[in-house]
Amino acid sequence: MKILVVGGGGREHAMVWKLAQSPRKPTLYSAPGNAGIASLATCVPIKADDIVALKDFVLQEQIDLTVVGPEAPLALGIVDEFRKARLRIFGPTRNAARVEASKIFSKDVMAQAKIRTARAKSFEKAAEAMAYLEQHEIPVVIKADGLAQGKGVIIATTREQAKRAIQDCMEKAVFGPAGKQVLIEQFLEGEELTIMAFTDGKTIVPMPPAQDHKRVGDGDTGLNTGGMGAYCPAPLGTTALKDQVLHEVLQPMVDAMARVGSPFQGVLYAGLMVVKGTPYVLEFNARMGDPETQVVLPLLKTDLLDVIEAVVDHRLEQLPVEWHREAAVCVVMTSRGYPGAYQEGMVITGLPTTDAASSSSIVFHAGTARRDRDVVTAGGRVLGVLGLGTTLSDAQREVYRVVDGISFEGRHFRTDIAYRALRT
Repeated sequence: MKILVVGGGGREHAMVWKLAQSPRKPTLYSAPGNAGIASLATCVPIKADDIVALKDFVLQEQIDLTVVGPEAPLALGIVDEFRKARLRIFGPTRNAARVEASKIFSKDVMAQAKIRTARAKSFEKAAEAMAYLEQHEIPVVIKADGLAQGKGVIIATTREQAKRAIQDCMEKAVFGPAGKQVLIEQFLEGEELTIMAFTDGKTIVPMPPAQDHKRVGDGDTGLNTGGMGAYCPAPLGTTALKDQVLHEVLQPMVDAMARVGSPFQGVLYAGLMVVKGTPYVLEFNARMGDPETQVVLPLLKTDLLDVIEAVVDHRLEQLPVEWHREAAVCVVMTSRGYPGAYQEGMVITGLPTTDAASSSSIVFHAGTARRDRDVVTAGGRVLGVLGLGTTLSDAQREVYRVVDGISFEGRHFRTDIAYRALRT
């Protein structure tokens, strides 16, 4: 069986790594892939958002199944195009992917489904947004409506900061077309939690709860990033809370998407804020999270290929999905300057050589490339280092042991991933 994984980041490395463990021993390809993925799959120099070239490759190579990692190709309609050509593909259609591609659309569907979320108002004109802001309580959250690689959300602690965020989005176009419209949203005080779920449009199989660390600095300080690390399972996600999220968030959203004529098939990601024990939805994503994927997939006991095919074939209800009773902590190592400007091409040393499924640590490549015999940095987020253990403490010790042995000029990482779960 031939499988193409679309994407070239840490999430996609984790997906390829897990698919490589399938007893069915599929032949794996990745577009565009990276230096780490290249040890497990044939990397193809096609960008993740080049749908025409991807479809041509799949037809030419007679690929049996395509698995989409990032949000951009989903928002562009890769699933629709592949289905028209009768190609098997894992992910939601363009209309279903609007749960992530348009925060305004997502809010509208949540309102229809009576899903708890922060109060918000959308704007197409900067002047109107500024006028509304004058009356809004502070702190306040400013969100670019479209896709902004996890950086289009600004938590403003002063009115001036909020005004600058609106100017950046709507007037300076810092986030490109994504910022043409903005949401001004109520700030919720609580603790964040991620619960992702496989769904075939009807049956929903939640994954273990994880917690992402978005801020660039220790103690959740500094700028928002695409993610500086994650851990799983997050103790905040109790059995009772997981059940509540399934029945009050995931199921209503899947049902609502079917009602509006856009059934959701793939992975539905619920980014939550737990306020005094009650979950509110901050955002929905239309794919697996990054770096949450790196801590969730290693805990999956069932063959990932079996799960993906059950989703594609609308038979998820028939597949028992099991999980390992372990803990995982992932630390993201970044280039100096991230999430702002950064340099590339720094030689990485100290990389472990094993990709073994039995290993207590794994290094997932995110922004890397090969230059002659060296692996070099090729992005803001460079590596996602994973530690596994019987407890979160064990996993945390293991991950930082490995991180300490990896070097490149300007490396940066947080030293406190999983601190919320482990603080005394």
